[in-house]
Amino acid sequence: MVYLGFFFLLDNRLSSQVTPEVSKILSQASDAMQRGNLNAAGDGFEAATKAAPAFAEAHFNLGLVREEQGRFDEAIASFLKALALKPRLRGANLFLGIAYFRLNQLDKAFAAIQKESASYSKDAPAWMWLGVVRLAQDKPEDAAEALDKAATLAPDDMDILYHRGRAHLLVSKNSYAKMFKTDPKSWRVHQVLAQANAEADRPVEAVAEYQAAIKAAPEQTGLHEELGTEYWKMGKMEEAEAAYQRELVIDPHSVQAMYKLGSLQVMTANAAEGKPLIESALRQDPKLKEAYYYLGRAEMQLGNDNAAVDAFKKAISVVSDPDIIEQAWYQLAMVYRRMHRTEDLQNALATFQKLKDEAAEHRQLSLEKRRAAQGQEGAPPSDPPRDPNKD
Repeated sequence: MVYLGFFFLLDNRLSSQVTPEVSKILSQASDAMQRGNLNAAGDGFEAATKAAPAFAEAHFNLGLVREEQGRFDEAIASFLKALALKPRLRGANLFLGIAYFRLNQLDKAFAAIQKESASYSKDAPAWMWLGVVRLAQDKPEDAAEALDKAATLAPDDMDILYHRGRAHLLVSKNSYAKMFKTDPKSWRVHQVLAQANAEADRPVEAVAEYQAAIKAAPEQTGLHEELGTEYWKMGKMEEAEAAYQRELVIDPHSVQAMYKLGSLQVMTANAAEGKPLIESALRQDPKLKEAYYYLGRAEMQLGNDNAAVDAFKKAISVVSDPDIIEQAWYQLAMVYRRMHRTEDLQNALATFQKLKDEAAEHRQLSLEKRRAAQGQEGAPPSDPPRDPNKD
C-alpha cells in the first residue's frame, strides 16, 4: 500500500511532539490502517486531530484514510489542514493532488503535485503522478518529460514504465499525425508507413513504402539500409545486398549498412568480402555484439579455426539473444569437430542441445498460455529465423 511509508515515518516522531495519550491513539490507528481496518483507523486519526489539533501529521494520516475510503472531499480538507500547519510536510501535496485528480479537478491536482515534485525532486511517485495528471490534461509532451524523470529515479517501477510508454506513444502519434496533415506525400510519411509495416512483420508492404520514399528522396541516408533489411526478411538476398551496397555509396560510414552487408555476405558464403566489413563495423561500434557470431562464421568459412573459436566464445559471452547463443554453441561444436577436439565437441553439443530443449519448452508453454487465453486451439508461434547451415 502506497501510504504505509508515511505511517512508519510518523510513528518514529510521535513521542517528541504529542502527549502519551495521543501517541497511543495514533499508534493504534496506524496499526488498524496496516491491518486494512479503515473504519477503525479513520476513527482513531479523527480522535487524534481533536486531541492534538495542531499536530499536522494526524490530519495528514486522516487524509490518507479518507482517500483510501474514496471520501475525497474529506481527504482534501484534511490535507489542506495538514499543509496549513506544516507547509512542507512530505507527501501532503502529493496525496492532495491525487485526491483532486480522483475528483477530476485536474488544474488543482497539477498545482499540488507540482509543489511536491519541486520540494522533493528525488521522489519518483511525485513525478509519476505529475505525468499522469498531464496525460489526463491531454498534454503528452509535458507528461513524457515528467515520467522520464520518474523513470530515472525508479527505472524498474512497472506503473512508471506503463505511463511513460503511454505518454511517449501519444507524443509519437501526435507527431506522425501532424506529418500526414502537413505533407501527406513527403518521403518521411512513406518512411513512417514502411517502419510501421516492418514492425508488424509485413515486409512486402514495407518494401513498397521504402521504394516510394526512395523515389521521392533517392539520396536520403538510411532508406536503402532499411529496405535491404526487409528484402533479407523476404529471402531476397541479391536485392538486399544491392540495397546495402547502395547505402554505402550514399553514406560510406554507415556502420549498420556495413555490418548487415558483411553479415549477409557471410551467410551467402562470401566470407572473403564479408569479414572485413564486419570487422570495420565492430571497430566503429563495439556494441554490435551479435557481429561476433557472424565473424565466427566468416572465420569458419576461411578455415581460421582458432579465430572462429574465439569469435564464437565472445558471442556467447556478450550476446543476449538466446537464438544467437544457441547457434553459436552449435557452430562452435562444428569447429571443434574439425579440430578433432572431442571433449570440447561433446560439451558444446550438450550445451547446444540443452538450450534447444529449453527453447522448445518455452515455445510450448507460450503456445499453451496463448491457447488458454483464446479459449481455443491456435496456430503455434512461428520460429525465429534460423541459421540455414544448422541442423
